[in-house]
Amino acid sequence: MERKWFVNITFLLALVAASVADRGLKSGSDVGPTAVGEPAGAAEALVYMKRFMNFLWAADGSNYHHVWPPMEFGWRIVVGSLVGFFGAAFGSVGGVGGGGIFVPMLALIIGFDPKSSTAISKCMITGAAGSTVYYNLRLRHPTLDMPIIDYDLALLIQPMLMLGISIGVIFNVIFPDWMVTILLISLFIVTSTKAFMKGVETWKKETIMKKEEAKRSETDDFVSEIEYRPLPTGPGKSTRQEMRASIESEVPVIKNVCWKELGLLVLVWITFLGLQILKNYTATCSTWYWLLNLLQIPVSVGVSGYEAVSLYNGKRVIASKGDEGTDWKVHQLVLYCTCGVIAGIVGGLLGLGGGFILGPLFLELGIPPQVSSATATFAMTFSASMSVVEYYLLHRFPVPYALYFVAVATIAAFVGQHVVRRLIIIMGRASLIIFILAFTIFVSAISLGGVGISNMIWKIRHHEYMGFENLCRYKI
Repeated sequence: MERKWFVNITFLLALVAASVADRGLKSGSDVGPTAVGEPAGAAEALVYMKRFMNFLWAADGSNYHHVWPPMEFGWRIVVGSLVGFFGAAFGSVGGVGGGGIFVPMLALIIGFDPKSSTAISKCMITGAAGSTVYYNLRLRHPTLDMPIIDYDLALLIQPMLMLGISIGVIFNVIFPDWMVTILLISLFIVTSTKAFMKGVETWKKETIMKKEEAKRSETDDFVSEIEYRPLPTGPGKSTRQEMRASIESEVPVIKNVCWKELGLLVLVWITFLGLQILKNYTATCSTWYWLLNLLQIPVSVGVSGYEAVSLYNGKRVIASKGDEGTDWKVHQLVLYCTCGVIAGIVGGLLGLGGGFILGPLFLELGIPPQVSSATATFAMTFSASMSVVEYYLLHRFPVPYALYFVAVATIAAFVGQHVVRRLIIIMGRASLIIFILAFTIFVSAISLGGVGISNMIWKIRHHEYMGFENLCRYKI
């Protein structure tokens, strides 16, 4: 199977190279005659290689011009609002933000160019995530006596996520669309498949629990002592009645927030914000520009490192994992921090929420679906809002359009959280969140992949530049 994939990918790359060569990009048609004594095959290969490199990079090869349609009431606004509403509702429940639905909607229906669609998508994700966090602040863990948001887990991941976002925004300017499309399709198919399989596994366990509970309920002395495990490693023991009561319970926000951890997260956000504002007053690619970018590394690594060392020494625990959250290995902590950076890069590059990576990652950690969704969204709120600031400083989106779609996403996320929470209470199946997560990621792969492939075909037909952009020559 692996060999088959390798052959297919090799053939695809060869086909792209041949197509590029035939188009004669840049210096393709001005190559001189073959030198005397030089093999014809070697000269021809050199010509094709030169053309291919010119295709990938040209110092002044930028072809980007933003497309911002006028904000007028019509069928585009109506249809776009409906798609955005359902995308935000599903995305907030799954903890992925919904960017995979927002970007195609903004590009195909509203009419924005891909890069502007990415920027407005981040605005919508911020609105939906903020609404979801507000909804979750008063909720408790489904099986343990703790908030539904795991603040220690967020403190480990969120600073690295924000570092990745800053890198991803730069990559968004540099990377060609075809490379982004290939990365997106590959990543989303893998993560959606893993999430779906986890959902099936959880559904089967919940079905077994329901059957055991039904059998015990037939006895007169029934006392429910069924172990509630939303995931194979999910913590806690609770009866169905206790689980229902826990889901329905709400406590005051003041008592349900870990203020020390929240303060550290806000401090990281403010520091990153200050660095981004200062960077706006420097010349791109200047010494100060890169220095301010590099200063983000000690901030994020310092806070995440502090949390990682505390977890390793046992001073802190990932409480949502129960007793299993007390034993951490160095390679595990490094892996999860690295995943946070990767999630941020993908989010900044594609205009998506980091939850597309964090959601499946948290599920693999054994975090219950409700806690996984709430924590991923909580961390995503900081990173997405930082992306909005960066895109605003780059003038990558029209403010009126952004404000309108932020309002749509905010309302949709609140409605989605309320509806799905009631469904979980009625059905007694937290796996519903996992299936929504898998469905949202899969739909995003199809829609974003389709848009990306369509753009690639259009650019090839019109002989447009499809290589890397020059960050240092980027103009607002």
